[in-house]
Amino acid sequence: MYAIVRAGGRQEKVSVGDVLTIDKVAVAAGESIELQPLLLVDGSTVTSDAGKLAKVTVKAEVVKAAKGPKITIIKYKNKTGYRKRQGHRQPLTLVKVTAIEA
Repeated sequence: MYAIVRAGGRQEKVSVGDVLTIDKVAVAAGESIELQPLLLVDGSTVTSDAGKLAKVTVKAEVVKAAKGPKITIIKYKNKTGYRKRQGHRQPLTLVKVTAIEA
């Protein structure tokens, strides 16, 4: 059984036991969250009806907070001496899917 869920602004295909990286969630490590299902596939049955999906819960446990890769931003303008250097690391959260209850 797997589900397509909305997680961190993206859609992810998850099944029980999967660890996925989503945008930062303000939840401590070890606590659980619910992800919004968009599609559920159980064997040969595919559920995409909003009424039936309202009864489906996808539970996940927060594993830890993490940071994405370093992104270097460099701005430069010719002949003016303007140079600007900036870095960024996106805050992320690792979650493990614990249950898909239909």
